[in-house]
Amino acid sequence: MEANPRSTGRLPAAFLTPGSSSFLDFLSAHSPDLLPGHRKLPEGIVEAPHGTTIVAATFPGGVVLAGDRRATMGNMIAQRDIEKVFPADEYSAVGTAGLAVEMVKLFQLELEHFEKVEGATLSLEGKANRLSTMIRGNLGMAMQGLAVVPLFAGWDEGKEKGRIFSYDVTGGRSEEHGFAATGSGSIFARGSMKKLYRDDLTEQQATTLVVQALYDAADDDSATGGPDLARRIFPIVTVITDEGFRRLTEAESSELARSITERRLEQPDGPRAALL
Repeated sequence: MEANPRSTGRLPAAFLTPGSSSFLDFLSAHSPDLLPGHRKLPEGIVEAPHGTTIVAATFPGGVVLAGDRRATMGNMIAQRDIEKVFPADEYSAVGTAGLAVEMVKLFQLELEHFEKVEGATLSLEGKANRLSTMIRGNLGMAMQGLAVVPLFAGWDEGKEKGRIFSYDVTGGRSEEHGFAATGSGSIFARGSMKKLYRDDLTEQQATTLVVQALYDAADDDSATGGPDLARRIFPIVTVITDEGFRRLTEAESSELARSITERRLEQPDGPRAALL
């Protein structure tokens, strides 16, 4: 697969042979060493940035996917402004962090390759299954402590609604209904959303909900970063509807984070859910 300086300029035969529309299958057959899960780890203890909280919530017009910005290494803050939410294609996104970012880039290429070869996009269900296969291929790395457990969300054009999928380290896929969270602060974020979520939320309410959940996660999990007003570092919030993927601008996320922080000065534990 490497370039040949004596080549006549023709592509290698592997590129011209008909086969699967999956770029992952092509890479597995011809250059498996380039797959993230096949990389050889250095000997000894691997110190890699980790710690993350990713949250998602559906609303009648779509789905919201958001993530905090902190990465930790042991008890140290390794990075304060890491990005953890990425568009997979025009109508879907992945939330993850750390070493999984390389897998996300490969997933983006996988979806683009399929569309070019087949002349059509994969269904959201098909995209979720492709990601499941990629996570399963990383099982060897997961057994060594470098697990990848993303959240995948998108707009289902066939069912005309937003959907959320979660995964385990073996690639097992589960559809989440209403809301979901993954990462070090997920237990606190999920508890927050459980009390506040409704199935008739507007887009604005859904974006507020996920930022409230990230705030609650940061309140109890040291590996999750809350809004940093001094450094102007705010959660990444994305919205996916029938019009496609959209990331909130810095002005929008700033205004949302500031309004929540101001309310927290009066109610440090956040909004209250009704008892009945």
